[in-house]
Amino acid sequence: MRRHLSIALLTYSTKPRGGVVHTLALAEALAAAGQRVTVWALGRGGDTRFFRPVDPAVRQVIVPFPDVEGEDVGARVLRSIRTLRSAFDPRAYDVVHAQDCISANAVDRCVRTVHHIDHFTTPELAACHERAIRTPFAHVCVSQAVADELLRGWGIKAVVIPNGVDSARFAAAAGPDPAAARARERWRSALGRFVLTVGGIEPRKGSLELLEAYALLRSAMPDVRLVIAGGETLFDYREYRAEWESLAARLGVEPVVLGPVAHDDLPSLVAAASVFAFPSTKEGFGLAAMEALAAGVPVVVRDLPVFREVFAGVARFAADAHSFAAKMRDALTAPDPRRRAAGRALSARYTWRKAAEEHLRLYRSLLGDGCSAPGTRRAPG
Repeated sequence: MRRHLSIALLTYSTKPRGGVVHTLALAEALAAAGQRVTVWALGRGGDTRFFRPVDPAVRQVIVPFPDVEGEDVGARVLRSIRTLRSAFDPRAYDVVHAQDCISANAVDRCVRTVHHIDHFTTPELAACHERAIRTPFAHVCVSQAVADELLRGWGIKAVVIPNGVDSARFAAAAGPDPAAARARERWRSALGRFVLTVGGIEPRKGSLELLEAYALLRSAMPDVRLVIAGGETLFDYREYRAEWESLAARLGVEPVVLGPVAHDDLPSLVAAASVFAFPSTKEGFGLAAMEALAAGVPVVVRDLPVFREVFAGVARFAADAHSFAAKMRDALTAPDPRRRAAGRALSARYTWRKAAEEHLRLYRSLLGDGCSAPGTRRAPG
């Protein structure tokens, strides 16, 4: 009988960003499979817990990380790495798995999930990004498209393990249960008919282009609103946000910016949307869009290789603001039950249980005889 592993999953924040969502869900699935799992994170801004409750079977260590007034992004990243490194002892674990650039820099050797590949101009960020790719001894990517990018750019071959999706939670939010119906109606009463995007206002999310697309859509369908949820980030996007607000004023549109939405409220918000727009310029998988499919909401995504890989046959693809507007209008005016059913079926196939099984297979292959910790007590052959 195989022994249980002691696994540390490291993430840079407790906030509701995609990598953190992935870390918690994977940790819970690994714990459900009988493994001893600890999640390590930085408690930014005084946080002492994650954005949602975590299964008690998962041990949590939140390392205090108070804000420093006037600190720039580069200094904040370097302090993040130092703080996590000084608190974390890898010798206690069989497997150390970093889920982002910061946590991969905070440990000497680890398994690393590369969710997507960034290109930074800030020297500190560029150096950290490079180390976080080159230093780990094993790599996981959540899509083949990102794995191919890693191979082309660095000659590194990664194991592809797709995200899981909590599809049942979003499907239930769109279901006939009276409480779910009331929750959707509350959003629709407040917002009317709306296009939703999740991820906040930032360059990688294609926010400026979505704004232009919305202005084009609104000229034909003035009753439709654009709603933007999310936005927790390590980076300072105030200049980009100012540019976005200036463009909105010039275009004469007033999107609804909700900011971070409570974990329990997000599924009903997604289920209440008429269309989900996802114009990101870089993604590793597209978890938020997959959650929208689980809720039966039509999805329009940017035409990227990763989205062609993940969403072929279920999403509408757009290349620029004009095509985004056209595809959103098509989704609003021409419902496609077959595409909707296919999207729901696709999201249900991506389970965290399967993701955990594939991670365990990788961990055990790296451990070899199962007696030594990868990257801590012995480097795998």
